[in-house]
Amino acid sequence: MVRVGFGTDSHRFENDNRKPLILGTVKLNETISLKAKSDGDVILHALFNALSQACGGESLGYYADPLCTKGVTDSREYIKIALRMVSDIGYRISNIGIMVEAKRPYVSMQDIKKMKIGIAGLAGVTEDDVGITFTSGEELTSFGRGEGILVQAIVALVDLREKDGTSEENKDR
Repeated sequence: MVRVGFGTDSHRFENDNRKPLILGTVKLNETISLKAKSDGDVILHALFNALSQACGGESLGYYADPLCTKGVTDSREYIKIALRMVSDIGYRISNIGIMVEAKRPYVSMQDIKKMKIGIAGLAGVTEDDVGITFTSGEELTSFGRGEGILVQAIVALVDLREKDGTSEENKDR
């Protein structure tokens, strides 16, 4: 059995030099940040939503808002919740796809590699199981005009109970 989840999230830019711009676990050398109650890692937020959706769960705010009020603002902590959900239903992540629409910031290939490594480490998959692509959006949306960042994520989960291509629950079907 395979489960698929699709998640999205977006954040507007703000000029807060005290708050770093973090994307996909990577702190970028930028003077802008993303407006959010948390660290604003919009890539991890979209990934959370995809994982939660694949498990039949709720969107990020349901889980993260109570944590933010307690001072937990690290998006990696939120991902741990989604990963527990995946484990609790007896699945594991097969692969992750991330699509980012933003005119800015400039993200180098080295930054993307760091993001893939960071996300893979969190998710318990290999770097090759994480795909990350960026588009400027040709200025057709507010994200393409540089007002913020939109991320869409998709995940495939596979049943840990599968043996010989058939899960225990589907053997009698």
